[in-house]
Amino acid sequence: MKEELFEQLDFSVNQQYEQIIEDLLEKQYSIVDDFFQTEEIDRLRTSLLAKYEEDQFKKSAIGNRTNELIEKAIRGDFILWMNEAEAGETEKIFFNKINNLVDYLNRTCFMGILHKEFHYAVYPKGTFYKRHLDTFQNDSRRKLSIVSYLNDENWLKTNGGELVIYKEDGSEEVIYPLPGRVVIFESQILEHEVKEVKNSERLSITGWLKTR
Repeated sequence: MKEELFEQLDFSVNQQYEQIIEDLLEKQYSIVDDFFQTEEIDRLRTSLLAKYEEDQFKKSAIGNRTNELIEKAIRGDFILWMNEAEAGETEKIFFNKINNLVDYLNRTCFMGILHKEFHYAVYPKGTFYKRHLDTFQNDSRRKLSIVSYLNDENWLKTNGGELVIYKEDGSEEVIYPLPGRVVIFESQILEHEVKEVKNSERLSITGWLKTR
């Protein structure tokens, strides 16, 4: 029955996306190590670093864009918001893949995702982001959080910068920011933190899929 419906909708099953959906249903997060190809990661990393060297990034803040507060004791990353409408060829690589995922989720899970927001993020040595939840008191539209790691292939686990997801059963999932790895999790449910970066810089694209 499910296959017949997909055929009527001119739909083809994507096994990678199906695994993401299964993970989200089972444990509220998914870790994907081959979401982007190596060449795509290299291009996105090069673009991030070029913009960072041009001093386009700003110090991160706490709260949404209407109520921002810079607090070094809680987070220390630098960010640059990505505008899809003005995206260059490299950034279009990222948005095209995210849009494909969103279309799939909306067609198969009826998630009602209508908006998204993403930014480049750089965590210099010594920075971190304390345990938190990705929703705000005045804005609960964020449904899924997505982190795409852009570190180079020589990134070492001893560099730190791990993402720690705190599960509802009290256990923890420690995720290393390996290049090409993408982590997707429930924004309103799972608290998480970024451990201190001990060496080098931690590079990523971070963002959220949002309902109306």
